[in-house]
Amino acid sequence: MDALSVVFPRLHPEGLRFIIGFGIATLLLFLLWEPAGWLGLLATVWCYYFFRDPDRHTPLGPGLVIAPADGVVCAVDQAAPPSGIDLPEAPVLRVGIFMNVFNCHVNRMPVDGKVTRSVYHEGKFLNASLDKASDENERQILAIDADSGEKLAVVQIAGLIARRIVCHVQEGDDVLAGERFGIIRFGSRVDVYMPASASLLVAKGQKIVAGETVLADLTGTSPQRQVVIRCTALPKVRSVPRRAAPCRSSSRCRCAVWLRTF
Repeated sequence: MDALSVVFPRLHPEGLRFIIGFGIATLLLFLLWEPAGWLGLLATVWCYYFFRDPDRHTPLGPGLVIAPADGVVCAVDQAAPPSGIDLPEAPVLRVGIFMNVFNCHVNRMPVDGKVTRSVYHEGKFLNASLDKASDENERQILAIDADSGEKLAVVQIAGLIARRIVCHVQEGDDVLAGERFGIIRFGSRVDVYMPASASLLVAKGQKIVAGETVLADLTGTSPQRQVVIRCTALPKVRSVPRRAAPCRSSSRCRCAVWLRTF
């Protein structure tokens, strides 16, 4: 990866017309009132940033389930898979990933396999971080038969701002873990349904990267990971009296939280 691609990552084709529209609007704003033009320029830069499509380094291995979206894990639970995709109704492991307007919104395949079903549902545009968004919002569902034999489902869910789901794969397509398969415009969510026997390797609240972060191990051999928030001691200032309080993130943490006392 060179420095130029870091500063100016590849643009997803879906964003080209938006960049042109923002650019024209910015020029008009500059002609009308210069301060408004600078605001338009900032909006244009944000639009380019939103539709960025950088390369990702995908880890490969038996049974690995790769994150399909950038964002924060907003749900980790047992849930029945979506209806209409020929999967058993018994609860399975579900991992939900919420994408805000600053995340990269290009979606990637979680496993190697074949797309067996593709179902689109019209729906509402609730806040995508809510659990009910998985069942009530507009969504695109893909059922995947993994090369390892397991059945998974990936669901692209429109959010409060998102009004357009783009999916580039169809039933019968062979797919590879980490390859691009779609995009959701302007804030959204992606859910992954996988066998309950899979070893979960992420936790709720964790930030993840599409095409790189490993969500789970389908073989069930990897030990489940624990995630904690470690504290960092603030630098001590000699001129201000301070006292040390024990860290609450872990009983084994040896650091101290410095609190100012007046």
